[in-house]
Amino acid sequence: MQIFGSLGWLLGYVLWGAYFVLKNFGLAIIVFTIIVKAALFPFTLKQQKSMAGSARMAKKQKELREKYGNNRQLLQEEMNKLYEKEGVKPMGGCMTTIIPMLVLFGIFYAVAYPLTNTLHLDSQHVQSALNYIKTIPGFTSASTAANYQEVMLLKVFPNIANTDIIQSLFTGDEISRILDFGGSFNIFGAVDLLAVPSQFGFWSPYILFPVLCFVSNVGSSYIMQKLNANSQMSQSGGCMKVVIFGLPLFSAWIAFSVPAAMSFYWIISALTSLLQSIIMNRVFSPAHLTATSEARHAALMFEKEAQIPYVYVPRETGGGKANTGKKKKK
Repeated sequence: MQIFGSLGWLLGYVLWGAYFVLKNFGLAIIVFTIIVKAALFPFTLKQQKSMAGSARMAKKQKELREKYGNNRQLLQEEMNKLYEKEGVKPMGGCMTTIIPMLVLFGIFYAVAYPLTNTLHLDSQHVQSALNYIKTIPGFTSASTAANYQEVMLLKVFPNIANTDIIQSLFTGDEISRILDFGGSFNIFGAVDLLAVPSQFGFWSPYILFPVLCFVSNVGSSYIMQKLNANSQMSQSGGCMKVVIFGLPLFSAWIAFSVPAAMSFYWIISALTSLLQSIIMNRVFSPAHLTATSEARHAALMFEKEAQIPYVYVPRETGGGKANTGKKKKK
């Protein structure tokens, strides 16, 4: 988890910059997510190209398996020849998937640890403050997962800012920054992103956060599956049902018991991912990328064919006819 924490610490500067300009954490989350998605766009495009390449080769790979299925060594050799001929790297999509995944974990740590990764306060002082509030009678954050304790600290900080312990842990400027930052979690004039839906019950407006978290993730996964209907992942029915319904349901259950700021981030992330997928499939659709790749491959083969040198092969002479000769490819 240390690498994710380090990424969150670095990405926290981007989140802090968005907050510094907008002075509202909710708006900063939206801008922050868009900036990160834009930065990851080259990796997303390469992943899309890799998926298009795999889809283009699927039929040819099937033919090779049917032809050489009983000879694994020969099958592997023919597969390697196919990859080389088509210009597709077998592991080409791995890094384009791993790097965005690491960054996504980093984004989570930037949002979940706002004091250490966004305000960049001393982590030991923040931990001491967390240990202190857990000793306060009636404080309910003890039941909240450790990953969201800093968000809960922001919620109660106005009530403990003048205590001797807090005064000894943070400077006057840091206390002022924490108070201002905590006050920016109010959006639309009435919604407090520091609130925990489970503390208000099923009939409060805050129940919309886990509900929207579920709906946005299900809708995003379903539409992206339809957009990539020919991909191998979309055809693995049972697994896709877990992805489409199981994971969003689990995230909604978590969103019910953690500060609304986290579910707000998940909602914005799901919606921006959906928007990016729609744009990608309009501008860089798998069919378009496949057609472009095939045209490029055909042009390359024609160019290689044109570069093959010719040698002069004389004709056999006879009957006094001239030896005209002809050219022949090597």
